[in-house]
Amino acid sequence: MQAQVVSPLPSGQTLAPPVSSQTAGATTEPAWVRRLLIGVALVFLSLFLFVPLVTVFFEAFKKGWDVYVAAVTDPDAVSAIWLTLTAAAIAVPLNLVFGVAAAWAIAKFDFRGKSVLLTLIDLPFSVSPVIAGLIYVLVFGLQGWFGAWLIDNDYKVIFAIPGIVLATIFVTFPFVARELIPLMQAQGQEQEEAARVLGASGWQTFWKVTLPNVKWGLLYGVILCNARAMGEFGAVSVVSGHIRGQTNTLPLHIEILYNEYQFAASFAVASLLAGLALVTLVLKYIVERRVQQQLSQAKDTGVTA
Repeated sequence: MQAQVVSPLPSGQTLAPPVSSQTAGATTEPAWVRRLLIGVALVFLSLFLFVPLVTVFFEAFKKGWDVYVAAVTDPDAVSAIWLTLTAAAIAVPLNLVFGVAAAWAIAKFDFRGKSVLLTLIDLPFSVSPVIAGLIYVLVFGLQGWFGAWLIDNDYKVIFAIPGIVLATIFVTFPFVARELIPLMQAQGQEQEEAARVLGASGWQTFWKVTLPNVKWGLLYGVILCNARAMGEFGAVSVVSGHIRGQTNTLPLHIEILYNEYQFAASFAVASLLAGLALVTLVLKYIVERRVQQQLSQAKDTGVTA
């Protein structure tokens, strides 16, 4: 026999869930508090983001269009642009391959050393880029481990394009992997397992199931990786040798122009990197929304399953 529970509330009324004082206090701040926080954020963004960005373009065009064009078409500037694009064109695809492979292994498989691999992926975030460049000098430089052998065989790594590419790869390789790992982990392994049960091979599963599911996260990581590759200064500065017209990337060329008091030219070249940053920001915003949608769909699918 079940006891009948009589509700003390009148008909048509329901008991609202209790609201803790902490939750209520967190959602009912006074209007002046919200306005103060928004104002602080806007002031911070204006001082440290908008004002410097506007200053770069203002100084770049301050002396007229002719001076701007002359600065960005100077042979040394053109060489720096091509070297920057070359380093990014080599480093980004290599980091893309590594990032996809590492993320796939970490998210889809269990193996010894997984935590070690995750730690190594995060290593460039904790090591100064200058130290990273110094490591390559100690390994491939004249007094390094392989320096004598490289000289005997007429190979140049330090103070040449290979050293710049190696330094760029080191500082940028976490970006793709770190974007893909949480996305693949959120999606789980059910779709891959279903594909294997239906007879798909490992490569077919990767190309038809795994890769389409992470395409937006992959693109997001590539965008961040490319932006860092083109704007890297510390590691590249150590291994480049600052040879004008040969081993100077755009950030290094900007530094040289500024140190020589060629302010108009330095800001003109800097505006190229600033424009790249703006394009990257727009692409990042678009892709980030798609990644968030993809993560939400993956979580909803996991809850439903």
